Amino acid sequence: MKNKSKFLLGLGAALILPSVSMTRAATMADVLFIVDESGSMGGEHAWLGTMVGQLETQLIAAGVTNNQYGLVGYGASGSGGHSVAGHQHTVGGGAYGTAPQLSTATTGLVVTGATEDGWQAISYALSNYTFRSGAALNVILVTDEDRDVTSGDTYASTLAALVGKSALLNVVVDAAYRNGQQQTSLGIDSLGNAYTADGFGGYTTTGGGFASSGFGTTIADYVNMALATGGAAWDLNQLRAGGLTSDSFTKAFTDIKVKEIVEQTPDGGTTLAMLGAVLAGLAGLRRKFGV
Repeated sequence: MKNKSKFLLGLGAALILPSVSMTRAATMADVLFIVDESGSMGGEHAWLGTMVGQLETQLIAAGVTNNQYGLVGYGASGSGGHSVAGHQHTVGGGAYGTAPQLSTATTGLVVTGATEDGWQAISYALSNYTFRSGAALNVILVTDEDRDVTSGDTYASTLAALVGKSALLNVVVDAAYRNGQQQTSLGIDSLGNAYTADGFGGYTTTGGGFASSGFGTTIADYVNMALATGGAAWDLNQLRAGGLTSDSFTKAFTDIKVKEIVEQTPDGGTTLAMLGAVLAGLAGLRRKFGV
């Protein structure tokens, strides 16, 4: 029995230690916002314009500097380069810019859309933007709709594209979440943490987080994909609630986003989510062998 225990511990070390030794924390970030341009999204467009400054301030305080921000719109119809398909919004004269330039660029988002394919927009972004070696790549999808199928992109192909770029996905979508005490939460992450408004503009963190409901196929389309990359999923309706709840949402979102970026391993090494999967597998082996 002791030999089996030693074998499993050795296996765990073999799986984990080489990857950990080659990883390093991110010191800069490429942050790419992918935003629905349908008629109901004006409030979220304005939120992005103000939130990004807070995010940048917190990243710099955490030692993550030289960050750049990009903006992709999708779902719109009209002139000026807007289309149902994913399309680039210029930030500071190019594909990327500073946080203040991203804030300015959000004023160019429109609300003329009605057909939104978030998977196509993610695929467009990953195929048409370049990403810096050594930068943490964060993709943030914001939409109040589930996916409308306008492309041949699949869940598997979209997730593979994200993983292939070592990208971490967050989604701000029309889905509800609860913590282990069945309390309505602002969002959840891939480790089961739930973030719940505390009534004072802050939030608490508890375990047992899960998606309890969502508009149409939102959970299957977007929530599951974000969690599969090691990211987080957020309830857009908590942002829309306004007041202290909205303050709690923004604080939780930026705090967790900074934590994710700081802990992200841009060169594709072991992440917390991968480590958790390995440990869960080892626990299963221990139960199987009774060690």
